[in-house]
Amino acid sequence: MLTDTKLRALKPRTSAYRLADANGLCIEIRPSGTKSWRYRYRYAGKPSIITLAEYPAMGLAEARAERDRLRALLRGGGNPANVARVERAAKVERAETTFGAIATEFLNKRAKEGLSPGSVKRERRLIEKDIAAIGMLPITDVTAPLLLGALRKLEKRGVVETAHRARSFAGRVFRYAIATGRAQSNPANDLVGALEQPQVKHLATVTDPDKIGELLRSMYSYSGSPVTQAALKLAPMLFVRPGELRKARWADIDLAGAEWRFTTSKTGTPHIVPLATQAKEILEDLQPLTRRSEFVFPGVRSAKRPMSENTITAALRYLGYDGDTITGHGFRAMARTVLDEVLGFRPDYIEHQLAHAVRDPLGRAYNRTTHLAERKKMMQAWADYLDTLRVSANVEPTPRVVS
Repeated sequence: MLTDTKLRALKPRTSAYRLADANGLCIEIRPSGTKSWRYRYRYAGKPSIITLAEYPAMGLAEARAERDRLRALLRGGGNPANVARVERAAKVERAETTFGAIATEFLNKRAKEGLSPGSVKRERRLIEKDIAAIGMLPITDVTAPLLLGALRKLEKRGVVETAHRARSFAGRVFRYAIATGRAQSNPANDLVGALEQPQVKHLATVTDPDKIGELLRSMYSYSGSPVTQAALKLAPMLFVRPGELRKARWADIDLAGAEWRFTTSKTGTPHIVPLATQAKEILEDLQPLTRRSEFVFPGVRSAKRPMSENTITAALRYLGYDGDTITGHGFRAMARTVLDEVLGFRPDYIEHQLAHAVRDPLGRAYNRTTHLAERKKMMQAWADYLDTLRVSANVEPTPRVVS
């Protein structure tokens, strides 16, 4: 019979060889030095042999216990080889149906369907880091308390918004698993209200007409790079997301048709920005300076890259506006508020132009051209209003638009 001392002393030879223990158990030593437990038996009168595991990952006592289990199986009429195949298949299935595996499969599917690279990166981080504690568990073993435990760790780190985002993402993964027949319930639904509510932090913006005028006059007085000057002028006029503005490409801009068409960074959907006369003029003046670049606003160091994400913010800080007064995103909040409360445009026109996920009564996403004619009028009215505020220190609110 074998002992641990004998097992440790076994050396490889030029060809594989075996040493027996007892009752069919043996150890096989390969030329590579790998030692594997094997079990020899007879089933229906025919000899057979199966591999149990490698030594020392499976020790001598464990190997003997597994042998005894298989011998009992034989006495009951079972075939250990069939059982081993079923167990291997179960292990493979278990590995492929973990929460992490299904979440990755779901994310890859969404990426192929057009999910923006930024969203893919954020959701992959959720899988691989933020809720990795449940990643290796079979999805059917993930209960509401287990998921809550993973989310509580995020709360303790002070990233409450990430905890809510993770719960929402987990809910989508469970719904996908249910749809594909690999789960029966969605424990994320049971956690609604269980997490600490994040503190709402409104983006800094300016909505008072006089202060908007003051801000615009400061921005138009900026004496830096012509590229930055143009970006500063267009930021409040177009009110797209800051990343979308700085990454604007000439190929997407139709100056003759006065339109800018691109895919949004947030939702990955097509979007149209009508260009008011003022916006068109700014771009026409800029084009001779940057048309050799792919980007409307190329970087200072390389025309092959867009301007830095901090360029507009740095310009605003240079002009004396800190983050508590106005941010790049704040121009969107400014437009949303003033277009509604002062200029009187319909909220759905504004939401469409903000490239938010507006849906019809049946829950379907509206087409990018929805209300385009009205949005063109709105964008021109907005540019005109900003011009009026900029050139006059005291401006009476423009009469509300009837629409």
